[in-house]
Amino acid sequence: MKQNIDIRFVSSWPEDEIVSLYKAGGWWKESYDKSTIKSMIAGSFAFAVAVDKDTGKAIGMGRIISDGISDAYIQDFVVLPKYRRQGIGKQLLNFLLEHCLAKGILWIGLIAEPGQESFYSSLGFKPMKDHTPMRYQKGEK
Repeated sequence: MKQNIDIRFVSSWPEDEIVSLYKAGGWWKESYDKSTIKSMIAGSFAFAVAVDKDTGKAIGMGRIISDGISDAYIQDFVVLPKYRRQGIGKQLLNFLLEHCLAKGILWIGLIAEPGQESFYSSLGFKPMKDHTPMRYQKGEK
């Protein structure tokens, strides 16, 4: 487990580092405008980065979308490939979960990438039987 990591909530972060994390997750399209990153971070209930203390660079991120009262969703959760399998994802997810629980938010959901179910299950997440994740895509190219 890499010990020289700091996990913290941020209100801003260098756009290029966040774009690199989105690319590592497979979620960034070249048509996206990186100038929206600042507003996206600010509009989140909480936005956390895992920082390699040796380089000062973000090597993981996750954010919480919530009204702050009833429900929360973990979104955009990723660790750069070369830092995976070192316990960083677990530390980062626990950091996000602890924040929700401290605020009294008990309903916390996410959509797991295929093949990641065991990672999330080990941290307390369970499949929602009889529910299907869906996403609006009308007009998307």
